[in-house]
Amino acid sequence: MTHSPMTLPGVHDDGGRALVPSVTIFRSAGAALVVAFRDDGLPEVLHWGSDPGPVDAASLAALDAAAARQVSASALDEPWPLTILPTERDGWQGRPGIAGAIGGVPLLPSWRVAAVEIDDRGFSLRAEADGVRLQSSLRFDEAGVLLVSHTLVNTGDEAIALAALEATLPLAERATELLDFSGRWTRERTPQRRPIGMGSHSRESRRGRTGHDAPLVAVAGTPGFSDRCGEVWAVHLAWSADAIYRTDRLPEGRSVLGAAELLRAGEIVLAPGQSFVTPDAWFIWSDAGLDGLSARVHQTLRARERHPRSDRPVVLNTWEAVYFAHELEPLVALADAAAAVGVERFVLDDGWFLGRRGDDAGLGDWAVDPEVWPEGLHALVDHVRARGMGFGLWVEPEMVNPDSELHRSHPDWLLTPSARSWRNQQVLDVARPDVAAWLLERLDALLTEYPIEYLKWDQNRDLLEAVHAGRPGVDAQTRAVYALLDELRRRHPGVEIESCSSGGARVDLGILARTDRVWASDTNDPIERARIQRWTELLLPPELIGSHVGPARAHTTHRVTDLRFRMATTLFASAGIETDITRFTEEERAELTAWITEYKRLRTLMHTGELMHAETEDEGTALTGVVSADGSHALYRLTREATGEWAVPPALRLPGLDPRRTYRVDVLPALTAARFLDVKPVPWVAAGGVTLPGSLLTTVGVRAPLLAPASALVVEAVAIA
Repeated sequence: MTHSPMTLPGVHDDGGRALVPSVTIFRSAGAALVVAFRDDGLPEVLHWGSDPGPVDAASLAALDAAAARQVSASALDEPWPLTILPTERDGWQGRPGIAGAIGGVPLLPSWRVAAVEIDDRGFSLRAEADGVRLQSSLRFDEAGVLLVSHTLVNTGDEAIALAALEATLPLAERATELLDFSGRWTRERTPQRRPIGMGSHSRESRRGRTGHDAPLVAVAGTPGFSDRCGEVWAVHLAWSADAIYRTDRLPEGRSVLGAAELLRAGEIVLAPGQSFVTPDAWFIWSDAGLDGLSARVHQTLRARERHPRSDRPVVLNTWEAVYFAHELEPLVALADAAAAVGVERFVLDDGWFLGRRGDDAGLGDWAVDPEVWPEGLHALVDHVRARGMGFGLWVEPEMVNPDSELHRSHPDWLLTPSARSWRNQQVLDVARPDVAAWLLERLDALLTEYPIEYLKWDQNRDLLEAVHAGRPGVDAQTRAVYALLDELRRRHPGVEIESCSSGGARVDLGILARTDRVWASDTNDPIERARIQRWTELLLPPELIGSHVGPARAHTTHRVTDLRFRMATTLFASAGIETDITRFTEEERAELTAWITEYKRLRTLMHTGELMHAETEDEGTALTGVVSADGSHALYRLTREATGEWAVPPALRLPGLDPRRTYRVDVLPALTAARFLDVKPVPWVAAGGVTLPGSLLTTVGVRAPLLAPASALVVEAVAIA
């Protein structure tokens, strides 16, 4: 059935009154969503991307008619929409947006929209079908990030076995390349790029946590999109467990980009009256390349009520300083050395609790070990606080060692029918109320007894054979961990929490709704860390990314690097130290003190400004910068990881500066880890700086020095006119 442009139906109530116009445009921060609403099915997104500007209702209605799916030999006999949850009932032959069964009959709802609420930025709706209700929300925030979520309610008399409920949006056909990520332990967020081919393609994660190899963000873009160029459409799932990222490109219609929780067979069975709520999918469009994408997400994160507002303290974590060798006197000496160089938070890592002399015993027994700490942790905590530092503690609540009092007392508390361990540990079934209550009691007791301001919350293994109450248990486990974190924070609102998962295996916006930073990777090798941090920055601003100055010889790669390069790599982050600085020379301690002093001076800029990356046209180098909101202040770091082909490198251009202003660009000696290989010194670097208009610094640039591998040049730009 066809309709003239002016008589296309919108959504009406049972009395025939219009609830919402047939086609509506939603806008925020230069992004737009054009949606066609109908009585006899779910709405269709006609456009997601750039804001077309003012458009009248008649033109929107005409667009709907002109955009209708065309009839083809392999399609339905009438135009068919690509709805927000496409299925075979809509003529969709790709991966379905919703799938499952009611009493063994495939779930193919014939939806009727019953209620719609709209504003300038988006809409929420309620749709009904036989035995099911759908509540959907598609809404922009102030930064132009589109948040999509769905809730399915069983309103019938039979159970619903849900197989999929996925957030999808149409993808412009000009987006022909896909960037996402893979990786492994100590090599997280490794980019991979490929063409978007025809057909339905998906990336599945079945690790029970986000994973070292998580896609992180699926970015589709125009050919050759880069840091600051090209149009991109992206999606991130705010979820800390099994996930699916998918693209569909079918001959019959438009392409689709989506993400959702991956549901295992039999995992979600909704009894009458029960509901299932999807994790939020964050959809981001940018016409300014990857940095434009990041700017939107970073703005959204910084606007959160619980986003860290105070200066991110300089941390010393004891792990790579002492490992399991916990003794009061050496730790007191380490605390003294930390305070002397300017550390603001001292974190006692693994090894403090009952029976914990290695990684094969004690997990689950969250009581201070009296053999090591006969008076508890009070002596160390009091000393740390007396030196002006806050105190933090490592915990791994979700896990248990078979060699522990907890496991011996409650072998039935495991999230698996198998006796096999991973890293000498197994997983507690946190979805059991008794397990969650016990963990809450132990953690609450620690935070009540000691003035702890920070928990490093670790989780060191994938979930294999996860079974809860006779069903796959990953969904229940993840939601239970979220609830545990939420309740702990409610009881102790002043405590900050770091998400660590054998390094960077739980980096996502689901866990970050409940924590204050992530540990990006277990490697402190600055060469490896620089790449990991650059791609973690695609999603997270620097203040949420933990990064530490480690030992000269990295324990993960055995590579040796100098102190200044390790400090330069740690600069754009929530910075800290993770090595035994009591063994440092006086010169090294002076360098560390100078670095911390500069970090404290610049951290407000780094943790509030817009992050920048740019191609340097010089293989083996990378440029990272941050520019204040008013354009008056900026910081840049040029690093070299490997040699390049140029004997005289290409010009160094500084992105993001105001072309109408003049800047003084100064080399920062305390932050620069530069070993120059130039035959003659670069004049402006040798002079310590240069004064130039922003227009020249951004478009023409200045001569870059030839850096040796494992070197970095850090410069500060301040507007003077």
